[in-house]
Amino acid sequence: MEGLSVGSVLLTACDGGLGLGLLKGLLEQPSPPRLIFAACLDPQGKAVNEVALGFPNVRILPLDVTDPNSIKAAVRKVQAEVGSAGLNLLINNSGTTRRSTLATETAENMSLVYTTNTIGPLQTSQAFLPLLKEAAEAEGQREMSCSRAAIINISSILGSIEVAEAWQERQDICYRCSKAALNMLTKCLALEYGSSGILCVSVDPGHVTPPLEQGMGPVTLEESVRGVLQLLAQLSATNNGTFWDWRGQRLPW
Repeated sequence: MEGLSVGSVLLTACDGGLGLGLLKGLLEQPSPPRLIFAACLDPQGKAVNEVALGFPNVRILPLDVTDPNSIKAAVRKVQAEVGSAGLNLLINNSGTTRRSTLATETAENMSLVYTTNTIGPLQTSQAFLPLLKEAAEAEGQREMSCSRAAIINISSILGSIEVAEAWQERQDICYRCSKAALNMLTKCLALEYGSSGILCVSVDPGHVTPPLEQGMGPVTLEESVRGVLQLLAQLSATNNGTFWDWRGQRLPW
């Protein structure tokens, strides 16, 4: 199957887990991106630097999606590299959680998790919009796709209001609500940015990070990465403002 072909990608949370896995997967594509911006809380981290070693197309950037100044600094660095070609693909992968039940959930947990999982992708998307628009215009003759200009929000089936999966095993109110809100953000981004040629989609990578309890049927990191990248290669205008999983199945909001 033909892989994902894209000029430039910014991927958040490459310090480990799914972010690091997606970075590896992008580098293993038949036609790897010309530029991959691997955004990390710790750009000196051993894992991400080991993966990037020997790949001149990787730029490791410091980025804290909860800090507007950090986001602005990242935009300046990316802009200096991509120039008028803009940024083709933004993958908002940063996420956190706190284990909780309805009885134990706190305002502090809700605020902390929302700040990373929902406000972070909002601020990052807003800041990189000019570069995404430049990419969409530069590739203006092409249909909407991740190769042209796109925002992919890494969400979770736990944020699906209709499905409300695994309630008995894991309530995690703050996480569920933050991902439901992220899905609404995806829809809003699609409604507003679609006219500029920017594709906006939510993607559930499966139960990879954070892991669910034993018996919940988690997928391996490698399976998730392979599936997510295959999905991204296939997305088009008809998928704008929708929710999909790593297996290529559409999910209900």
